[in-house]
Amino acid sequence: MTVTTERDPEDLTARARIRDAALYHFGEHGFERATIRGIAETAGVSPGLVRHHFGSKQGLREACDEYLVALIHRFNDRVRADTSHTDMSYIQQSRAALRPYQRYMARALSEGAAASLFDEVVNLTEEWLADMKRPDPPAVPLRVRATIATAMAMAVPILYEHVSRGLGVDMFSPEGDLLLSRALLDLYSHPLISPEEAAVLLDALDRTAHRATPAGREAVPGPDQELHDE
Repeated sequence: MTVTTERDPEDLTARARIRDAALYHFGEHGFERATIRGIAETAGVSPGLVRHHFGSKQGLREACDEYLVALIHRFNDRVRADTSHTDMSYIQQSRAALRPYQRYMARALSEGAAASLFDEVVNLTEEWLADMKRPDPPAVPLRVRATIATAMAMAVPILYEHVSRGLGVDMFSPEGDLLLSRALLDLYSHPLISPEEAAVLLDALDRTAHRATPAGREAVPGPDQELHDE
């Protein structure tokens, strides 16, 4: 069995082959059903070598997450470095680079794993949101906004079959990728409701929350407050 992925320049070593095989097996079978023996067979190495490099199956999953975090960081750095926005090809390149790992990310995230991967994308999203200027104050803290934005963005490729059906074209095809990019730009640049409508809804939401909490204690922190567990 051959696993086809975009190779990182780092190597084609046994360690990299094992990691790529693990990304495939975890994505296809889930973490619990994937086996060290099966991963080793796909990578063309012995199970002992897998344990030598990664210690355990959990250590191997952590290495997979670290690899994807590094990959996302590289493309994020490219996007932030391009202030002219004259060449958008890196957007398609980033999606193409992550495409082989979509099944892994979908399974890992749905299993409640890949926390470091999700959290790091939230961190990057925070940086983007912090740089954005808006005339009205946010209704919730920056971390909350970044978390929800990350969840929404990561859901698009995870829901590949459904999104492709809705688009009427394979989301990962050149035509589908262009349509997706245009749709995202349109959504990001045009609010679904006006700031005035949002203010009315927020006021109603706050009044409802105030009535539902003991002694009128604030239920949801404002943008300058931290979230704390009771």
